[in-house]
Amino acid sequence: MTSKRVLVAYGSKHGATAGIADELGKTLRDDGCDAVVLPADTVSDVSGYDGVVLGGALYAGRWNSKATQCARRNAEELRQRPVWLFSSGPVDSSAEQRDIAPVHGVARWMTRIGAREHITFGGALGAETPGRIARALVRRGKGGDFRNPERIQEWAHHIAGELT
Repeated sequence: MTSKRVLVAYGSKHGATAGIADELGKTLRDDGCDAVVLPADTVSDVSGYDGVVLGGALYAGRWNSKATQCARRNAEELRQRPVWLFSSGPVDSSAEQRDIAPVHGVARWMTRIGAREHITFGGALGAETPGRIARALVRRGKGGDFRNPERIQEWAHHIAGELT
């Protein structure tokens, strides 16, 4: 039996979403998938993959534009294979406490490409995160790393199980 080839594409501004994508790819590989992790803005063709995981950071209630553009560019091919979407961004524990529905734009993409499901993971905001707003939030004690590796791995195991 050949392993399933899975693309994990991500739109990340400061690296937290890239870290989630890397963890998803590692776990999918541990589960026997041939997982490739790429920045969403470098993905021009998904036809060589048996499944796609596409994720983006959330900023002010919007999905990262690189993830959105990847979905738009590859919509026809995405409709022809299993797709899972994820968002990252809450810099608090809310993603751990309850399922967070996809923001409006992500929900629209779910319908357009027939995505199987969506999950929201916590984000990360630290002193090294660039930007005036980020620095102000960190100064007010609103920073931290709210990504949960076990939850990310659990979701990757779920995806691998559906593919194999």
